[in-house]
Amino acid sequence: MASDSPETLMALCTDYCLRNLEGTLCYLLDNETLRLHPDIFLPSEICDKLVNEYVELVKTDSIFEPHESFFTLFSDPRSTRLARIHLREQIVQDQDLEAIRKQDLVELYLTNCEKLTAKSLQTLVSFSHTLISLSLFGCCNIFYEEENPGGCEDDCLVNPTRQVLVKDFTFEGFSRLRFLNLGRLIEGVNVETLLRPLASLAALDLSGIQLNDVGFLTQWKDSLVSLVLYNMDLSEEHIQVIAELRKLRHLDISRDHLSSYYKFKLTRRVLNLFVENLVNLTSLDISGHTMLENCTIPSMEEKMGQTSIEPAKSSIAPFRGLKRPLQFLGLFETSLCRLTHIPAYKVSGDKNEEQVLNAIEAYTEHRPEITSRAINLLFDIARIERCSQLLRALQLVITALKCHKDDKNIQVTGSAALFYLTNSEYRMEQSVKLRRQVIQVVLNGMESYQEVTVQRNCCLTLCNFSIPEELEFQYRRVNELLLNILNQSRQDESIQRIAVHLCNALVCQVDNDHKEAVGKMGFVMTMLKLIQKKLADKTCDQVMEFSWSALWNITDETPDNCEMFLNYSGMKLFLECLKEFPEKQELHRNMLGLLGNVAEVKELRPQLMTSQFISVFSNLLESKADGIEVSYNACGVLSHIMFDGPEAWGICEPHREEVVKRMWAAIQSWDINSRRNINYRSFEPILRLLPQGISPVSQHWATWALYNLVSVYPDKYCPLLIKEGGIPLLKDMIKMASARQETKEMARKVIEHCSNFKEENMDTSR
Repeated sequence: MASDSPETLMALCTDYCLRNLEGTLCYLLDNETLRLHPDIFLPSEICDKLVNEYVELVKTDSIFEPHESFFTLFSDPRSTRLARIHLREQIVQDQDLEAIRKQDLVELYLTNCEKLTAKSLQTLVSFSHTLISLSLFGCCNIFYEEENPGGCEDDCLVNPTRQVLVKDFTFEGFSRLRFLNLGRLIEGVNVETLLRPLASLAALDLSGIQLNDVGFLTQWKDSLVSLVLYNMDLSEEHIQVIAELRKLRHLDISRDHLSSYYKFKLTRRVLNLFVENLVNLTSLDISGHTMLENCTIPSMEEKMGQTSIEPAKSSIAPFRGLKRPLQFLGLFETSLCRLTHIPAYKVSGDKNEEQVLNAIEAYTEHRPEITSRAINLLFDIARIERCSQLLRALQLVITALKCHKDDKNIQVTGSAALFYLTNSEYRMEQSVKLRRQVIQVVLNGMESYQEVTVQRNCCLTLCNFSIPEELEFQYRRVNELLLNILNQSRQDESIQRIAVHLCNALVCQVDNDHKEAVGKMGFVMTMLKLIQKKLADKTCDQVMEFSWSALWNITDETPDNCEMFLNYSGMKLFLECLKEFPEKQELHRNMLGLLGNVAEVKELRPQLMTSQFISVFSNLLESKADGIEVSYNACGVLSHIMFDGPEAWGICEPHREEVVKRMWAAIQSWDINSRRNINYRSFEPILRLLPQGISPVSQHWATWALYNLVSVYPDKYCPLLIKEGGIPLLKDMIKMASARQETKEMARKVIEHCSNFKEENMDTSR
């Protein structure tokens, strides 16, 4: 299960070694085959951990690169020892088991390893003298081998092999085997013959296997303590055999009530038979069963007194014969789970949160079809009520999503549940580690499924996190996934809106290296394509506004991204959007903010020096849109262009002096106490406009910007201005003959504000 406690040193070292095998335990032979360093010996505690964690990483971490020769590292028991390993799904092939055949395995769990064939059956024989626990659950091809059908040469070329069932394999020689899981074994294998050589089985799982005769089970009536017959269509004969297995402590005859039609119905007599004969029973699962007759006590009596787990007060009449409460009782998707007095410490069902969580916990590993429905119930609880066991709920859902990465139903229900389990109401109860685990499984879901519901759920869940801070550890991956969503030819409108919002948030307040990396992924082009499509549809919605905002953020102090914007016809789209949406103030602010970033790059400013662009910027100086923001940003663009001097003014119309005059008028019209919809991480682009005499209006715009920011937001911007060396630059500017008197007065006020701020925040404690 997902854990909320800190990682152990063992776990951290294992993870590091697996991600850096060449630099730690191994070297490359012939530049392709991994080999263990000759002076290394690893005990089973470490080897088991390495193998099991490797399988987990391959399955759940898309960044982790699997190694074709990984299992060969454990081929020699003189340097590596394996004892207990759990292998899953497509990761494991015949040659991998073959590589470790000399190991003395005690436990081998193979779960849904569909690539394993009958070659691996022969490898299993190598472990027969030591193996105590074996699971072949869902290994549906392990009893098949390839056979050449013969015939002419041409036919052999077309159909060189065919799959045939192995019928002569048995567990002969597996003298120590006590625990065996054959769940979902393919039809045609003779289970009785297969198992007969096992002398003293203690636990047997035959889930999903249909057997008309289970009489052979009685050969283990003195040793069998656990029997699982999930989804086996039972009969009276089955029940009689089960009743003879008097040593049973755990019995599971549950079923998926949606999977197919079952003739068998549970009766009061059957439950009585179990209670009377299976006196050692501590765990019973009858989930999914239909009761043929009423085995509950009368309604009035059932509701009397406080809830009790004492068998004598049981609402289920047959269980009144129990000598003690059961440790576990599976009642999921039965009417019995809603009764008041159930004689069990732990019950799976659909009555309340506790029962639902118990169901997810009990069925996740091998029953995704039931787990999905249980998670759906948890989703309703988290959505409508407050989840009282948040930590446990989150851990269980994370585990289910990791375990069944390729199960669409679990990905849909699990991602929906995560959205409600990670919202702000629960935030204080969640550690950094747990929230990172949520992000990992959400990204896994986005990677595996292009399906609309999963994508929407995952994107919405990511919105519950502090962005970009909480997503930075997966920064590249999350951006790639979002851009992939936005680049799809057919897009769901709601997903598109959420994805653009996330993209925008991810490039806000991150360092320039991150922005450059995202730019190289195609971020700028993707946003411009979205804008182009919206423009073609004549639609100015949140997607349009967020796209311009994202471009504003990603071009901040990032010249390469600014250049991409120009190269991909960004200015053309800017003009078209201004013309198509003349009243959209938020849009204008975002567009002008972006162009302010472009104008800060000296090498790119010549591309802005056209009559059309300069006229547009000049006209926007008089805009009252969004307070002063559009006018302020337009003036910022022009301030940087003016900074290049008269010789860079390569156009006849409008005249430079005319634009300068309009800039002065705009600045003087602004309220110095305006609260700003802007966020500066650095004043460097503004400060570079101070020590110069070539454009006094640019100098004045920069000084006004600083004065406004330190006046209205002193706590944020006074320290930033001091830290970046702005005070000496302002003092030098005051001494400049070319600077306007009003600019100098404003500069003195900026210095005074910062001086007062320093004095007020000085530490006077002794």
